[in-house]
Order: sequence, then structure tokens, then C-alpha cells
Amino acid sequence: MNRTRIKICGITREQDLRAAVDGGADALGFVFYPKSPRYLAPEQWKALAPAMPPFVNGVGLFVNASVDEVRQAVDNGPIALLQFHGDETAEQCAAIAAAVRRPFVRAFRVKPDTSASDLLESEAQYRVASAWFSGLLLDTWVDAYGGAGKVFDWSLIPKELAPRVVLSGGLSVQNVTSAVMRVRPFAVDISSGVEESKGIKDARKIAAFIDAVRAADASPDTSESHHGEHS
Repeated sequence: MNRTRIKICGITREQDLRAAVDGGADALGFVFYPKSPRYLAPEQWKALAPAMPPFVNGVGLFVNASVDEVRQAVDNGPIALLQFHGDETAEQCAAIAAAVRRPFVRAFRVKPDTSASDLLESEAQYRVASAWFSGLLLDTWVDAYGGAGKVFDWSLIPKELAPRVVLSGGLSVQNVTSAVMRVRPFAVDISSGVEESKGIKDARKIAAFIDAVRAADASPDTSESHHGEHS
């Protein structure tokens, strides 16, 4: 049986952190981007950090942040992984990751004209740029930073890349079972799809989302023809 890893992003409250952990999430995302409705200020993160249990990864989401801003977040609590969502180049991601000694994932915002080869080339570029690179997080292109809450065409993901990516963008309790069965990503990432309102999670939606991923893990593969051409 596959075991798709699950990240619940945009945690701002201790009760939401506990609901995600109790539900079985592998990673929790904390947003350090001041323009986000899910932004955690340094003092808020410091207060929330002690609730993080062992063996659940804290992921810090950054948009065009300075090394000092990233270092402050890492120093204030258990951030195991960096997630870059802005216009950072491969070299900038590499430099920040090396400075704070943390691995990173790079958000790739998929456009309608993105090709399979674009995704493979991007992954290769980041792998060459840094030993700290962990993989791509695939989100939907919108003219804004952070999550779009919209689905992109999963058939763009080349089959050889799928087992290494984090699938994001418009996932919900309703669509994640089919998403995981079709793509078989390494992990899925959700934020708005398990919320009551922006930054406020719904414990029942978190539990239902995790159950829906596990249902896909227990189901046979349906990925035979959806990945499209590998040109």
C-alpha cells in the first residue's frame, strides 16, 4: 500500500495544530508571509512552537523573504523544511537554505501552457543548484503568491516525476481521493480546503481529508493514461 504524506498548511492556532496532529498529518505548514491572511508574526510563532510534537515536521512558507527573516523563523521554533513560494531563483533558494541549514521545497505554480518537460527541467535545475533541495510542490498559477485554492491539470505531471512531488492547489475532501489515485504524488498539501474561514481550520474537515487520502492509498492505481506525453 502507498502511504501518501499529508501536509496541513496555514496553521495559526494551537487547537488547529492539535487537530492536524491527532488526525495523522505528517507535516504542518506555517506562513511567514506578511500579506497572507494566514500570516504568523514572529511572536505568534514563538508562542505556538512549543505545541509541535516530535516526528511531525514544521514547514515554513516564505515569499521573497530575506535570509534574516528565514533565520528568525527557524530560530523561533522547529522548522524542519523551508517552502519557497515567491520569485526566488534557484541560487537564492540555495543560499538561504545553506545559511539556515535546512532543506527546502520549491513551489512551482503550474500555468495552462506548462509542459511536462518544464517540470522536469525545473526539478533538475534546483537539484543542481543545491544539495538542500527536497523537491517541487506543484500549485496552480494565479497572479498572486501563496495558495490559489484552484486545481490545475494533473495530466501535465510526468509519470516519472509524480512520486517525488507534493501535490497542492485546490485540493478538497471531495477531490483528493481521485487526485491521489491518478497522480500518486509523494505528498499532498492543503490549506483553504480544510478551513472554516481564512486561517481558522475545521477539525472535522481535516479528519475527513486525511481519511480521503488514506482511502486512495488503499485503492488500486488508476494512473494508466492520465499523464499525457513525456515530450
